[in-house]
Amino acid sequence: MARGELRIYLGAAPGVGKTYTMLEEAHRRAGRGTDVVIALVETHGRKHTAAMMGDLEVVARRELSYRGAAFAEMDLDAVLARRPEVAVVDELAHTNVPGTRNPKRWQDVQELLDAGIDVLTTVNVQHLESLNDVVARITGVEQRETVPDSFVRGAGQVELVDMTPEALRRRMAHGNVYRPEKVDAALGNYFRTGNLTALRELALLWLADKVEQQLGQYRADHDIEATWETRERVVVALTGGREGDTLIRRAARIAARGKGADLLAVHVTRSDGLAGANPAELARQRVLAESLGGTYHQVVGVDVAQALLDFARGVNATQIVLGASSRGRLARMLAAGVGVTTIARSGSIDVHLVPHELAGRGRRRGPLPPALSRGRRIAGFVTALLGLPLLTAALEVGPALPLVDDILLFLVAVVGVALVGGLWPALVAAVGGSLLLNWYFTPPVGRFTIAEGQNLLALVIFVGVAVAVSWVVDTAARRTRQAALASAEAQTLATVAGSVLRGQRPLLALLDRLRETFALNSVTLLEAGVAVASVGDSQGPPDAEVKADDDVLVQLRGRTLEASDRRIVEAFAAQAAVALRQERLAAEAATAKPLAEADRLRTALLAAVSHDLRTPLASAKASVASLRSSEVEFDDEDRAELLATADESLDRLDRLVANLLDMSRLQAGALGVSPVEVGAEEVVPLALDDLGPEGRTVTVRVPEDLPMLHADPGLLERILVNLLGNALRYSTPDAPPMITGSTHGDTVELRVIDHGPGIPSDRWDDVFLPFQRLGDRDNHTGVGLGLALSRGLTEAMGGTLTPEETPGGGLTMILSLPIAFLGRME
Repeated sequence: MARGELRIYLGAAPGVGKTYTMLEEAHRRAGRGTDVVIALVETHGRKHTAAMMGDLEVVARRELSYRGAAFAEMDLDAVLARRPEVAVVDELAHTNVPGTRNPKRWQDVQELLDAGIDVLTTVNVQHLESLNDVVARITGVEQRETVPDSFVRGAGQVELVDMTPEALRRRMAHGNVYRPEKVDAALGNYFRTGNLTALRELALLWLADKVEQQLGQYRADHDIEATWETRERVVVALTGGREGDTLIRRAARIAARGKGADLLAVHVTRSDGLAGANPAELARQRVLAESLGGTYHQVVGVDVAQALLDFARGVNATQIVLGASSRGRLARMLAAGVGVTTIARSGSIDVHLVPHELAGRGRRRGPLPPALSRGRRIAGFVTALLGLPLLTAALEVGPALPLVDDILLFLVAVVGVALVGGLWPALVAAVGGSLLLNWYFTPPVGRFTIAEGQNLLALVIFVGVAVAVSWVVDTAARRTRQAALASAEAQTLATVAGSVLRGQRPLLALLDRLRETFALNSVTLLEAGVAVASVGDSQGPPDAEVKADDDVLVQLRGRTLEASDRRIVEAFAAQAAVALRQERLAAEAATAKPLAEADRLRTALLAAVSHDLRTPLASAKASVASLRSSEVEFDDEDRAELLATADESLDRLDRLVANLLDMSRLQAGALGVSPVEVGAEEVVPLALDDLGPEGRTVTVRVPEDLPMLHADPGLLERILVNLLGNALRYSTPDAPPMITGSTHGDTVELRVIDHGPGIPSDRWDDVFLPFQRLGDRDNHTGVGLGLALSRGLTEAMGGTLTPEETPGGGLTMILSLPIAFLGRME
């Protein structure tokens, strides 16, 4: 059975018209004769969306009961049994009510697709898993419902339903998105112009990546290697030399000329695995490229130019930046360099050759290290000096052999010397062997002359073969040693990276790993001559110093470094400089965060106090001043009303001041908590009495057999007063709030339920922030500390306070506290 096709309508925010556009497409398909059903559509009370459903067939929802409330979810089994060609499923990121087959709606959609049913669905960019943290930083709201990016990217079509922030805000102001009572709060918080602009950009960029993925797949499927210049991508080739900084900065300037251009730094490693580049320089250049907004890549290839071009074409690059050749004039005459070869093969990709201070100076390399150890070289010389005379004596004593056989035996001896001692002993053996062959076995014997031309040719071939074999043996030994060194370097760097990533303090972990790797007594990191980090005993002068950059220096004590070790230490030093900057930035961020939070709270407190505390003070003062006035004569009823106003205002002021003091104690950790065994049926009536006449309207359904709570009675009463007062504020006379009690495992849950306007689920966390009222302009509600204080007091007693949507509309606050027996056990 063929898998169904998924089409997703992606939006930057609620209200842009995703569901409406999806229903338009459903009508278009139904008009073409396609069997289309609505498996689930959420209209959210939007009349235009409801009207667009029209005469499309709707599959009845499945009714579920959860925690005493009724919910309606998509009936997956009914849709599968109906087997339409196309199913319309709204809100892909929705979390299903417990009791359904799948916890997430996107998993329901996956079953429909597996059954061969095409699906039309919707999702907002804030619900994409990869963007969850980004959206939280932008809007201040963390999304709990997410969809894996892989599932969305796997859709056959993703269509962006776009709308400018200004147009969306106008649509909200006209009441086309939320109910009128929610509009002001939404416009002032989540739907601010800046938030909507950022979310729109995220949606556009995510979709652009999706389109790029599809384009890459299309090019691969059709074997298209030519560059399609859909976006500027600048590739800069790094050799690991000092010129890399110049090349990266030049490439960054080129990329900056094009809006949205990409910068990619790439280093081609030889496929034989031999180290050629300086790892310290590459590490530093990687940091530079990433700091300029680029990315770093490493590829392996035999032909450097071809590997570079393969990478560039693979990423659809438009430009390549190369450094001018550092080789000398003679080397350039003998062979084309990477730059010339790249230009010749680049095709439609522009290639920039950038001059630098090292161009044309030749490659300055230190002397090559010997391929074999000194002992083996001595053994080779001894073998040549003793073996060749012995071979000559043996051939002189034995039966006479043809000259060709003598030459072959001497050639075997030379190869043996090469295997033992390498190039130079083998060269000595080749020259010595040719002289012995000439004197003892080539006519005229006993003279360094050759009578016949063919004998001269044989001796020349002998010397040539001997030299060639010696060179091959020496080169193989040298490559083997270099490969072992490269492998050791790679293993060391990999070990370093792993230890640093696993450590809590990367800088100290890096220095300690350096000390262990090279058996040092101590390693000290200095910045501008001042020690900032050290491991081991740092007494005494340093044995070696390695410079990481202009300001950072690493001192080593315990032994001097070999030249081959210095490259790895330089890589350590470069990473240590990066780790130092990262730790410093993290420390600065950690210091700044509480200061910024404290400043925000102080600002909010001053704003709240300047307005909210002034109101009850003004009311009380006005009432008292009126009573003291001798110009107006009040009757008993007026006097009682003024006294009641003053009393109510002072009570409100008392509650506000108490909340402020408790919040300050809570944040300072100085609030005393004395949990004891207490029954909910004892505390709830006290809280209702504290609310005055309004408290009598609350419906109480707390069972008498509810287990005892482990809580502070006074704090629990304060929490319930705040929660019930908040519920009364948003309730209507015909739908008063309710408080219920139930047991769930090891806890008792007290639920304060109201049927007011409710709060969007993406704003639930905001109601617990101090001095937040979600845009409400009521001047008699206090400074917005009630819920923040309630959560703090609840957590101080070992409980939790979480919001939940009331079925049918409204908000339910769930207060969970441990049962008394469990509290004593803890």
